Amino acid sequence: MAELVAVLLSFLKAIGNYRWYAIGISWLVALGGWAYVYSMPDEYQATARVYVDTQSILKPLMASMTTMPNVEQQVMFMRRTLISRPNVERVMRMVDLDIKAGSPREQEEMVDKLMTQIKMGGTERDDIYTISYTSANPKTGKEVVQSLLTIFVEGSFGGKKLDSEKAIQFIDDQIKMYEERLATGENALKEFKIRNMGMLPRQGSDYASGYGELADKLSQAKLEMLETEQARNAIKRQMLGDEMAPVGGAVVAEPANPEIDERIAAVEKQLDTLRLQYTEEHPDIVAAKRLIASLENRKKTEAKTVKPGDPGANYSPMLQQMNVALSVEEAKLASLKARVNEYTSRLAQMRSHSNMAPEIEAQLAQLNRDYSINKENYEKLVQRRESAKLSGDLSTATDMMSFRVVDPPTAPRTPVGPNRLRLYSIVLLASLVAGLGAALLMSQVRPTFLSQRSLRDATGFPVLGAISMNWTDGEKVKRKRRLVGFGVAILSLFSAYGGILTLTLFRST
Repeated sequence: MAELVAVLLSFLKAIGNYRWYAIGISWLVALGGWAYVYSMPDEYQATARVYVDTQSILKPLMASMTTMPNVEQQVMFMRRTLISRPNVERVMRMVDLDIKAGSPREQEEMVDKLMTQIKMGGTERDDIYTISYTSANPKTGKEVVQSLLTIFVEGSFGGKKLDSEKAIQFIDDQIKMYEERLATGENALKEFKIRNMGMLPRQGSDYASGYGELADKLSQAKLEMLETEQARNAIKRQMLGDEMAPVGGAVVAEPANPEIDERIAAVEKQLDTLRLQYTEEHPDIVAAKRLIASLENRKKTEAKTVKPGDPGANYSPMLQQMNVALSVEEAKLASLKARVNEYTSRLAQMRSHSNMAPEIEAQLAQLNRDYSINKENYEKLVQRRESAKLSGDLSTATDMMSFRVVDPPTAPRTPVGPNRLRLYSIVLLASLVAGLGAALLMSQVRPTFLSQRSLRDATGFPVLGAISMNWTDGEKVKRKRRLVGFGVAILSLFSAYGGILTLTLFRST
């Protein structure tokens, strides 16, 4: 600790030897710095505060119909990109600052300077944003802030509208492309169905299921035909075992032939039932029509051959009923034979196409799948286009996001800078540091021995003694005068500092 104090005292003594140089340099630095601070132009700050209302009644009403724009994110983006080079260049053109630039380089420097002087503040929680600009001209500051406020409001709507238009244009291009794909797919399906008209699977079934269904129908028809044959044979055996027994008393046969009429009525009733299930080309319907025609011909023939009072015209009622039942079974058997033949033909045809049918089904499935995918995408794109249009309309609606200027920009009357009081104090402190530093530097350049110890350490020789200074009265007077002059110089420096502060305060008021 003692060594540190000794070192500090030696430095102070060294500086004291060159104290007049220190005070001179301090005066020079202080006067130059104060003059520069005093000549600095005043700075005026123009500000404006705007409130962004992002709450709208349209949001809950239209949420299920369209994609709602993220208004908060949009405002945040505009806040962060407001002080960008394109926007600042636009501001310069709006307030005619660009005409002051004589060259592109000067214009770039003006843009950079303007970007540093513009400030954008505020919080997303309160939705209140502050735009400020510091300039030497109050009117220019007001115009710049007003231009920034205009760009901030217009950019919040214009950017979203431009994005919506681009999205709609992109979706329209995609819709046109899918329309062409759908037209191509429809033509391909039409041509494919025309080429393979008879081999296309029915709706809801494929070749394997159709083949199995047709085989089941053929088996069922054969079984019914076999049952009908057994029933017909049984009726024939019963008829062969019976003798015709005329009914007592000859009855004149009626020309209407009720037996054949009854059979025709039964077959027509069966035909009506079949028509509810099949078309006119169905084998059962064709067979029923053929039977009706045969019975009508028979009726006409018997009407010509049977004479009134013919004893063979009437048989026993049981035999008549068996004849009717036999006719019905024969008609049913003929119908079943036609059905079996038709099913057999169809089954043979399907068996002959067993190699081609699966390939045709696979190609048809591929065409239908591609067409369904294109159709689904097309319908989704149409819905997205309408949603994008509605979203664009909502984004440009003033009800979705409204701007309220809380504090409009005005031309300030009092400057906000520079802070001359603080700068004057900094200049005074810098001048004192410069004076002390200069004195210390000179003491190191032209060193002197201030103590016996420093002399002994520097030379390495022992110091035998020291002779003290004996000041005369004249020297003492001169010494006091120099000390008084040095103190006056320091006091004058601080007095000048105080005077400058007083002048600055008076000027600001």
